[in-house]
Amino acid sequence: MTFKNWKNLVSEEELDAQIVRAKAASQAADRTEPRAASVSFDLSSGLIVIALKNGAFFSFPPNLVQGLEEAPPEALSDVWLDSSGSSVHWERLDVDFEIASLVAGIFGTKSWMSELGRKGGRVTSSVKASAARSNGKKGGRPKKSLQQTAS
Repeated sequence: MTFKNWKNLVSEEELDAQIVRAKAASQAADRTEPRAASVSFDLSSGLIVIALKNGAFFSFPPNLVQGLEEAPPEALSDVWLDSSGSSVHWERLDVDFEIASLVAGIFGTKSWMSELGRKGGRVTSSVKASAARSNGKKGGRPKKSLQQTAS
């Protein structure tokens, strides 16, 4: 395709219709998806804090988020929202996330999230230790029956 032929791709009427549809989709998303009013890094708590347009607040530690785990405070503080409040950006770190994904607890790729889960499973606590002792008194973890392993 040459540059001269760009006018022939979409008619003015179709372009106008696409703009109307895009505006309607944006307005629907504003009503149904979380949108941020502001974002900041709170140095005292060590949390990223997102104020949502509905008045709620959402915060999380940066070490959960892929790309932020090793970032220094000054890089975490250099954060901004897009004009719609639907995504957050750390320019220096080249990290971008949708607000809806963060609120849903999606802090990275599938493999990143799997690794977070593995790390969480290795964490020890008094509750886990107590449960292990209790199971040990009963003879340990129950063996799987043949019926369970066949399915």
